Amino acid sequence: MKSFFSLLSVFIFGIVSAQQVDIVDFERIKAELNIENKNIVSGTVAVYFKTMKAVDSVYLDALNMEFRGLKLIDLSKNEVEAFDFQIDVDKVVILNRFKENTDYLLQFWYAAEPKKALYFVDDQIWTQGQGKYTSNWLPSIDDTNDKIEFDLSVSYDDSYEVLANGQLISKETISQNRTTWHYDMTKSMSSYLVALVIGKYNKNTETSESGTPLEYYYYPEDSAKVESTYRYSKHMFDFLEEEIGVPYPWGVYRQVPVKDFLYSGMENTTLTIFSDALVVDAIGFNDRNYVNVNAHELAHQWFGNLVTATSGEHHWLQEGFATYYALLAERDVFGEDYYYWRLHEYAQQLLEQENAGENTALLDPKSSSVTFYQKGCWALHALREQVGEDAFTSAVRNYLLKHQYKNVQTSDFIEEVEMTSGQDLSEFVSLWLEDSVLPQDAMVQSLKNSEFIKEYMDVSCETYPAKCRDYLVSDISDKAKIKILSQPSYEVELEDFNNNLEVRQAIAQKLTTISLEFKRSYETLLNDASYVTIESALYNLWVNFPADRAKYLHQTKDIYGFNDYNVKLLWLALHLNTIEYQPDKQQAVFEELRGYTDPKFSFDLRMNAFNYLKLINGFDKVSLANLVQATSHHNWRFQQFAKRLMVELKGIDAYRQILNGIINKE
Repeated sequence: MKSFFSLLSVFIFGIVSAQQVDIVDFERIKAELNIENKNIVSGTVAVYFKTMKAVDSVYLDALNMEFRGLKLIDLSKNEVEAFDFQIDVDKVVILNRFKENTDYLLQFWYAAEPKKALYFVDDQIWTQGQGKYTSNWLPSIDDTNDKIEFDLSVSYDDSYEVLANGQLISKETISQNRTTWHYDMTKSMSSYLVALVIGKYNKNTETSESGTPLEYYYYPEDSAKVESTYRYSKHMFDFLEEEIGVPYPWGVYRQVPVKDFLYSGMENTTLTIFSDALVVDAIGFNDRNYVNVNAHELAHQWFGNLVTATSGEHHWLQEGFATYYALLAERDVFGEDYYYWRLHEYAQQLLEQENAGENTALLDPKSSSVTFYQKGCWALHALREQVGEDAFTSAVRNYLLKHQYKNVQTSDFIEEVEMTSGQDLSEFVSLWLEDSVLPQDAMVQSLKNSEFIKEYMDVSCETYPAKCRDYLVSDISDKAKIKILSQPSYEVELEDFNNNLEVRQAIAQKLTTISLEFKRSYETLLNDASYVTIESALYNLWVNFPADRAKYLHQTKDIYGFNDYNVKLLWLALHLNTIEYQPDKQQAVFEELRGYTDPKFSFDLRMNAFNYLKLINGFDKVSLANLVQATSHHNWRFQQFAKRLMVELKGIDAYRQILNGIINKE
């Protein structure tokens, strides 16, 4: 019997693999997981599924996994079935004469050592499954069209916090230092949205107007950054529930930062994971913050999680909608001018892409992120203007309610808008979704609905040279003033410093040669609530006024800046080039700079430290060993950076010998 099924599977599996979603409905996966050894996850899994047709095999996606104790039960008879199975490199195939319209339960133990999707980073463990990656650490179904209820129970050291999808229904002590967290999802989702985070966290909680618990996790040492990091979270949650017109569908919403995340954020169902580079203090908030990513991942809980695109052709239904609704939430926080400014920025990004000959249609599955996100957002903005707010909002609500917990295509949404508006949208679909050429005239016309943008477009030293001198002391917007500052013909004057934070930041970056007349005013930039401004001002003052270098270094010695320590690393590099300032501490300063290349630090900080060592030609055996380690880092951006830098350094004889010695020793 075994040899027959093994031969049969070669034929049957090729047919079923592409069509299983139409034949088998995986309804629930209940996993009890243990993570004890570094990089290894194991556990027992119960898979509940129904066969819609008679079939000879079903499979789970499972990459490089070990399986034991497989058991198949026909739930209609509550009988154990005799069956065979085949373990492939990326699947486990169950071979049996499955009956039509029958419920089954598959049970097994498995173990995996994932190469991706489940990451062990220092004392954290976290997942990133978008794409088809969850099957690297959990047997599941990669096909996004098969929605499954995932219920995870995870056993781990009880001094940590364990987070997963759904409601935490209980915590069970299983030994002196070990606890099992039991999570329950009551609704189904695509497997790429399954998430797990383990780390040292504290938690703040708010409750939305509709009663949903909102949980904000943070590192214990970052308690002073909680308010500035999660600012406007409840406000935006309440706004989106009202704006979308469909209650938040998942019962609880958590957000948690992790180290060395692959992206800015990921909208796992009920559990958004985001980069801890977005954890900011009150000053950092002014330059870069979590607000947009926060709103974007929250919007995905409806657009992408509640309804999921059937294929890449319709990916804009997730990213375009999340970008658009995030912008609506930000408009509610920051105002109408902010909304139109962001649309203007998105238009510039799309134009840049088009000018590079890289533009594609929104329905092209191979389109860029700029197309899916920014053009998708623009398409929804234009559609709302065309059909009117009532028709648009009604259509979105109907679309979500009709297709909730299901998969959708673009036509599903367009049909709802046509129904509520009474309009034929074939021309809109052609112009915005099918054509790769940007409708620039329509975009400009829409932007001109904003007096703020009209003013911005109108100001110019070239067009109105007589007025140019007066622009920065007038009441035009800060964006318009920054546009004037960016023009080569404009020369900064003393009174220009009497402006707001954003304009002063532009002055700090533009005015790199500082006259004595401007010195005192320029020095005030070191006191601005902006790490970008402080970084630029410190460097430019240090270059322009050598006699005062020690003063500037002393003034800024305790400022670190963002999570990549942008100010501190500049300070260290300048210290090493200021002989008269603390000459007895030069070695300690170098060791501190070099120390930030160590793997215990976040990749963005390490990258910044490597760049400064390159600038001062300061690499040694320790930092070069850290660079070699970085070439195999899980974050692909950092990995590529490290590989490029290592190739560059190998072109220098002294570094090449050290690098070859490190590599050969490994």
